[in-house]
Amino acid sequence: MANHKQAAKRNRQRIKRRARNLVHLGRMRTHIKRVRYALASKDVEAAVHNLPLALTAIGKAVSKGVLHRNTGARYSSRLTVAVNRAQAGN
Repeated sequence: MANHKQAAKRNRQRIKRRARNLVHLGRMRTHIKRVRYALASKDVEAAVHNLPLALTAIGKAVSKGVLHRNTGARYSSRLTVAVNRAQAGN
């Protein structure tokens, strides 16, 4: 429980920011999972289709400050490499 007016305001702001951040994180994770499930089930076409959506979601999370830019780059790179390997395997 906040003891000062400013502390209560900071708590309200924190709650709003967290809700906003979770929207971007959740969307990003969903798109990443779609790509990974497609790769796991050997559905290269679905993985290729979902990759740009996942990269866009990652980029948006980075631009909003939800993820650090290096973390976003790492996610993007690993997903892209995995899809490219799956394509080369076919």
